[in-house]
Amino acid sequence: MARLSFPRPVAALVAAAGVALLAACSSAGGAPAGAPGPDVSSPPPASFAPTTVTLLTHDAFAVSKRVLAAFTARTGITVKIVTAGDAGQLVNKAVLTAGNPEADVLFGVDNTLLSRAVDASVFSPYLPEALSRVEPALRALVPDDAVTPVDYGDVCINIDQEWFARHHLAPPTTLADLTAPAYKNLLVVENPATSSPGLAFLLATVARYGEDGWQSYWQKLRANGVTVVDGWTEAYDGEYSAGGGKGARPLVVSYGTSPPAEIVYAAAPKPTHPASTVMTDGCFRQVEFVGVLAGTSHEQAARAVVDWMLSPAFQADEPLSMYVYPSVPTTPLPPVFTRWAVRAPHPLALPPAEITANRARWVDAWTETVLR
Repeated sequence: MARLSFPRPVAALVAAAGVALLAACSSAGGAPAGAPGPDVSSPPPASFAPTTVTLLTHDAFAVSKRVLAAFTARTGITVKIVTAGDAGQLVNKAVLTAGNPEADVLFGVDNTLLSRAVDASVFSPYLPEALSRVEPALRALVPDDAVTPVDYGDVCINIDQEWFARHHLAPPTTLADLTAPAYKNLLVVENPATSSPGLAFLLATVARYGEDGWQSYWQKLRANGVTVVDGWTEAYDGEYSAGGGKGARPLVVSYGTSPPAEIVYAAAPKPTHPASTVMTDGCFRQVEFVGVLAGTSHEQAARAVVDWMLSPAFQADEPLSMYVYPSVPTTPLPPVFTRWAVRAPHPLALPPAEITANRARWVDAWTETVLR
């Protein structure tokens, strides 16, 4: 089976959870007290005079040129894409410029960081007409009509199935299995202080074992030889035995959508099946959102960009551009995605507000438990 390297599916590495945010920015540029709020349901016009809308996003954002060009041709809006590093850096930048933004739309804040942005009044509320078509469970995560769910994916343990077959060892099926002696020195994870999937995996263990048990679980993982690296690329393409670097570890924290990417990015002749399978227990669901930035001078055009991200064309483009599931469940999926991508039947979750309130403390406690 070919070993390969491919672009990371979704959610670039997050910034250190302890980065301080300037609370004073949360009200900068806001409306005067008592002023009427924005009409969150007013749809934008169908077309505009030539207008440029700046989209602030993370480094993992991707959209097909044809989909982008069709939107410009239909609306007159040119989308200028500006990347701000990883998801944590993206949110930090938006918070520090709240009310006086350097862009018009922000895409890529996820449910692990959402409350931070909303509490800082980063977004101008907007309810797109197509929101009713979005998966109800995703809509339920949105506070105060601030943002719109665009996509989601599950952070899960990926398994090098061929490695386990060669070693005549049954692969793990649960989080608890990962602490068993049979899997000693086989797992690589990302640091939650520097990595989005690493943070998601930490949150999965908090959701599964609770405040009284998650640190004990990580103590067991440490005793069982878990390796920690800074980010997804180092884990998947370096340490993982089915990744591009032909590493020594057959278990890695990655995504439920990694297997179809292995097929798509493989050199010809394409393999008939991916090297990796997905352990569906202990997955954490990440949801990405888009929102109009408060203070934009292009409010209506920015709303049109939000509408576009729920359009059939954009939603259908996501699976093979960013390796995520579209938020509109009726969107057709490409065959390679349907066959090989995994959507966890019972993903773990925590309320965004709970994550915001505890993230820094959890990451600090994890660092004490695992690295020191």
